[in-house]
Amino acid sequence: MHILELSNITKHYKTVTALNNVSFSVPEGSVYGILGPNGSGKTTLLGIILDILKPSSGNFLLMGKPADSEIRKQVGTLLETPNFYHYLSGEKNLRIAAHIKGKGFNEIDNVLQKVNLYQRKQSKFSSYSLGMKQRLAIASCLLGDPEVLVFDEPTNGLDPNGIAEIRELIKRLAAEGKTIIMASHLLDEVEKVCTHVAIIKQGNLLTAGSVDEVLVTDEIIEVASDDLNTLETVLRQMGGFSSLKKQNGVLQLYYSNGNGNAAAINQYCFQKNIALNHLQLKKKSLETKFLELTNKV
Repeated sequence: MHILELSNITKHYKTVTALNNVSFSVPEGSVYGILGPNGSGKTTLLGIILDILKPSSGNFLLMGKPADSEIRKQVGTLLETPNFYHYLSGEKNLRIAAHIKGKGFNEIDNVLQKVNLYQRKQSKFSSYSLGMKQRLAIASCLLGDPEVLVFDEPTNGLDPNGIAEIRELIKRLAAEGKTIIMASHLLDEVEKVCTHVAIIKQGNLLTAGSVDEVLVTDEIIEVASDDLNTLETVLRQMGGFSSLKKQNGVLQLYYSNGNGNAAAINQYCFQKNIALNHLQLKKKSLETKFLELTNKV
């Protein structure tokens, strides 16, 4: 089952196209990252999903149905900086949140334990670290036990410890069966916590799928000889690579399926009377992959 199905979502702001025919589906139980540089349209997309904004065209299904107020009650959201009363305790702030939602009064201690704030529930919000404030905001999202959680840049502005805490919390919530949709401009964040990803740049969907498929790292085998042109001809006859590039006096062979074999290349060249003076296996970093994808548009 798909929790969310987007079909050709487009959003115009006068002369600016914030989203351009964006379509992808979010599987139930996934942690789905919407990844892209700042200003790519991620927050606009979340706003449309949550009925804060209306699309110029296109439509979507939430839990298999056109989204209405009843369906959206099954969605917990964190879209902005946590907004609580600074002079009240974490527990009292959650009681106010439960009152606004009209549900979750009996779940306050439980959600505080889930976000590891139960021991500090009587402490004033003003005494919390940024990471603790963010975790309290997630606790507020959990009131009413929603099936789906939507987070916009959940680790934004946090220190390394705060980032690690939020990441671990997201993993625990996913292990409980929650479907989590999160926007982020951080490749590292998506790689570490997400099962699926959609990459957006300037309102255009570049690619979408499982993280293993989209952010797969290529193997690169670098080779060189005294005669690069002849070497290139021989290697193209051998084949087996997805692409070949000439850079800084070496040839780079790209293998997208991890099936590069440096020993086989060396043997093949030897049989063709070519002596290699350089042979090295490398991995393309995820950062390089991401930059290549986002520079396509």
